[in-house]
Amino acid sequence: MFIVTVTYTAPLDEVDPWRPAHGNWLSDLISRGLLLVAGRRVPLVGGVYLAPRMPVDELDRLLATDPYVVHGVATHSVVEFTPLLVADGLEGLTSHG
Repeated sequence: MFIVTVTYTAPLDEVDPWRPAHGNWLSDLISRGLLLVAGRRVPLVGGVYLAPRMPVDELDRLLATDPYVVHGVATHSVVEFTPLLVADGLEGLTSHG
C-alpha cells in the first residue's frame, strides 16, 4: 500500500485552472480501485492519496498522468508501507486480509 503526498510547485492561481481535470482524474482512479482515498492537505499546499498494493512502476505510471504533474504545477512523493493493524471493516487492507 502507498501513501502519496502531492506538493504544489506553483502558486495556487497556476494550480487552480487544472483543478477540474485533476478532480476528474482522481474520480476515475477511485472508480477503478486504483486509489482508495484522496484529499487536500491542510493548509492547502497539495494533497494526499492512499493507493492499494500494486507494482511500484504501475503507480509511477499512474501518477505521471496527473494533470497537475503533466502541467508542471505539482510533484508527488510516495511512501510504501504494509498495513498490519486496521480498524474493524478494513481488514482487506492488510497483507493477510
